[in-house]
Amino acid sequence: MKLIRTQDAVGHVLCHDLTQIIPGVVKDAVFRKGHIVREEDIPVLLSIGKEHLYVWEKTEGMLHENEAAMRLRDLCMNDHMHETPVKEGKIELVADADGLFEVDTERLYAVNDIEELMIATRHTGTAVHPGDRLAGMRVIPLVIREEKLLQAEKTVGTDPLLRITPWRLKTAAVITTGSEVYKGIIEDKFTPVVKEKLAAFGIRTISHVKCPDDKEVICGEIQKAHSAGAGLICCTGGMSVDPDDKTPGAITDSTDELVTYGAPTLPGAMFCLGYYEDGTPVVGLPGCVMYAKASIFDIVLPYLAAGRKLVRADFVRMGHGGLCLGCGDCRYPVCPFGK
Repeated sequence: MKLIRTQDAVGHVLCHDLTQIIPGVVKDAVFRKGHIVREEDIPVLLSIGKEHLYVWEKTEGMLHENEAAMRLRDLCMNDHMHETPVKEGKIELVADADGLFEVDTERLYAVNDIEELMIATRHTGTAVHPGDRLAGMRVIPLVIREEKLLQAEKTVGTDPLLRITPWRLKTAAVITTGSEVYKGIIEDKFTPVVKEKLAAFGIRTISHVKCPDDKEVICGEIQKAHSAGAGLICCTGGMSVDPDDKTPGAITDSTDELVTYGAPTLPGAMFCLGYYEDGTPVVGLPGCVMYAKASIFDIVLPYLAAGRKLVRADFVRMGHGGLCLGCGDCRYPVCPFGK
């Protein structure tokens, strides 16, 4: 920083906020740090009693916080998002589309391990909507050595840290299993819940059938749904280890790849996922999806809706944060479940 006369400040960068106080009217920064002083600003600055100013003195190899924030922005920004104007050395990124938000967490950790740099994001693997805040970034000091930004850029490479994948899945089929529902002994309360969750992602349910606890029948309905072009096939019920529960076996026999039967989440431990060779997912939904406000299906559905293929490692990582705390007033997804 250097101290100069206000009249000589045109073209220089302010090092701190300058506050204007009009009793009973306003008390706010009339100019914020990082502002480049213009000729027309001089009378305003003099009117609030600023005859001298601290301005940033450009030094080779040093960056002002605003310029550094822009360099951090470039490490993060991707399609379907926009930036806010730099303010007080900080930039935020905001979603422009509905979709799955993902963060390359390992590279993010590496950047935040560089002293005096910071990037804060929302959790990876979450559904976002236009206007949602995604991330904020800045450097800690007012000026910073450029070599730290160069180190961050080398660490990240050319692929941005953040990504939004818009929803791709358009249709689904629901197969309700269970002889008690098939025979009309109990009412099917599962299907309306599943349809509602699908609709929240713009997924249209194109068919719904009920099946008895018969593996061959369930396999036949899964194949029919696949042949009809359903983008996602949801089998509800029959997911436990009871001898009458045939759904996991039907999914195993029908698909080309079984990713998992079982997930380290509560509720949702009996979840099943398989894929056809063409990438069509088939899920087996345990009963908790019907009655729990948040379950394994809520964690997985954003990935499925975005067309992101899940692998076993994705489920292994779900154990950390996979315990629902059963809050009386459920606020999912604004909670730690699945994070």
